[in-house]
Amino acid sequence: MSDRHDARDDYGDFGDGGPEEVFTDGELESGLLEEELRQAAAILDPVPAELRRITVDAYALHDLEARVAELTFDSLVDAIPVRGETDPPRMLTFRADEVIVDVEVTSDGLFGQVLPPGPAGIEVLSGPRAHARLTADDMGRFTGDAPPSGPFALRLRTGGEVVVTEWLRA
Repeated sequence: MSDRHDARDDYGDFGDGGPEEVFTDGELESGLLEEELRQAAAILDPVPAELRRITVDAYALHDLEARVAELTFDSLVDAIPVRGETDPPRMLTFRADEVIVDVEVTSDGLFGQVLPPGPAGIEVLSGPRAHARLTADDMGRFTGDAPPSGPFALRLRTGGEVVVTEWLRA
């Protein structure tokens, strides 16, 4: 006769380890308490659906292989104002090692170029989802009709590598 105590003998069919799974009384009580607390929290203080959606979307942005392109020039900070220009375009330059992205943000949209030149897929991110999907031509040039509003970043896919710019406010 075995000294092992099968929890199913006293408490019904618990666990998923098959017929050989053995629980001590403390493990079983702890597991039941944890499940009761989860159910109570789900009823009394549920996670709002919008927060759950944002969390899932934010995780989708997680890209382990992406390199972050640092902002090296921003005309709002680094440029000398031009006299007579009432609404100058915002000029941005991002760099990740040998990849350089020059972007001009105007009220008409985005214009830019990826260096070294070559085709690339570009996503304009605003929040957890892509605001627009653009394509750079063989010269690395790209345009977008709608300027981003609020915080935005760019995700570039060139060949086998992914580069994501820092987040900025439009």
